[in-house]
Amino acid sequence: MNYDIIVVGSGPGGYVTAIRASQLGLKTAIVERESLGGICLNWGCIPTKALLKSANVFEYLSHASDYGINVKEASADFGAMIQRSRDVASGMSNGIQFLMKKNKIDVLKGNGVIKAGKVVSVTDEAGTTTDYTATKGLIIATGARSRVLPNLPQDGEKIIGYRQAMTLPTQPKKLVVVGSGAIGIEFAYFYNALGTEVTVVEYLPNIVPVEDEDVSKQLEKSFKKAGVNIMTNASVESVDTSGKGCVVTVKTTKGEEKIECDVVLSAVGIQANIENIGLEEVGIVVDKGRILVNDYYQTNIPGYYAIGDVVPGPALAHVASAEGIICVEKIAGHHPEPLDYGNIPGCTYCSPEIASVGMTEKAAKEAGYEIKVGKFPFSASGKASAAGAKDGFVKLIFDAKYGELLGGHMIGANVTEMVAELVAVRKLETTGEELIKTVHPHPTMSEAIMEAAAAAYGEVIHL
Repeated sequence: MNYDIIVVGSGPGGYVTAIRASQLGLKTAIVERESLGGICLNWGCIPTKALLKSANVFEYLSHASDYGINVKEASADFGAMIQRSRDVASGMSNGIQFLMKKNKIDVLKGNGVIKAGKVVSVTDEAGTTTDYTATKGLIIATGARSRVLPNLPQDGEKIIGYRQAMTLPTQPKKLVVVGSGAIGIEFAYFYNALGTEVTVVEYLPNIVPVEDEDVSKQLEKSFKKAGVNIMTNASVESVDTSGKGCVVTVKTTKGEEKIECDVVLSAVGIQANIENIGLEEVGIVVDKGRILVNDYYQTNIPGYYAIGDVVPGPALAHVASAEGIICVEKIAGHHPEPLDYGNIPGCTYCSPEIASVGMTEKAAKEAGYEIKVGKFPFSASGKASAAGAKDGFVKLIFDAKYGELLGGHMIGANVTEMVAELVAVRKLETTGEELIKTVHPHPTMSEAIMEAAAAAYGEVIHL
């Protein structure tokens, strides 16, 4: 069977790519061996946010008296939270099925292996293999999985990855999280909020190490206040699982320390799903575990493309979607702009939330910029005070010469909903002075963006 476009993988890269291809008039099929929506909708972005919302509601109930409300004996039903998360994921996956039908995209269920001649061999559950040909483009969007370290072999019970962390049968009393990127930090917040004793072990000097140092320090302060044990400049040397629980040996600057816990969550990054899909046979070049592509996601072999977590760049759902759209628009003969990887927002959905885009202060200085830095704390925000969410701040970094916004970094309640303004500001090359004169509604958390810009230029009003 022939199609114009065949997409292998139905995550937020794959299914968005397929829909855009269909919109462009291309006969499209998508190959998926598990559930439509990939990791993001089934085991990542969406179900984790459902869990985090449950934790957030529980925290509200636990602190209801702060808002003048008396709630007696609120308790967390761990199993019900997990079930709600799974129900949300299932609903989203069903929604993707609807979108496939709506856009007349054929779903080829099974394991896909690419071959020469832009062919995909799909083997279904019954073991039947069928070949399909993509006449215009074959797009690899197979995503990634939890990275496994030699000293942290995941057994799915005592040493787990993010998938098991979302479906544990019982809430652990003690949890060690190895790695403090977005995945590790979000689960650390979730379990701590429910009453689990959580320890975060980070190899680098700061947690959430890709963020601006001020953000990292604020999150560490907030987490410690909430009772999370933070260990930086530390590494897990081994985990003894021979007993009922785990004994984790952690190497620190002061020597080795042993921590007892029920479960260890390994959150040390991801690994691209590029094995056993036919790359070697076709001759597609891979470097450092990722498929090499050009600005429009074509591999070294004409007619073969790759997007998302399998190519170099940020492993983020919104990046994969953007890459897929650019890819098929180019195939269809349009003239899309290459993606600006310097203007990609990153979000971490713990509490307080983190959102950022562009350069950190350190990176801007190292790049040789003369900078203006403006910082506005939410403790000075009327809306934040009224909401009882005064932790955090907005920090903006401008090029002193031209007023360009080099980077924006936020930590606080709902900042993941605010960062898109900064992405647009950078895309439109708006200056700091223009941002100051952009009237923001009062009272809102977003006023802090205007105030931070004003602080950079010595014009801040409420601080």
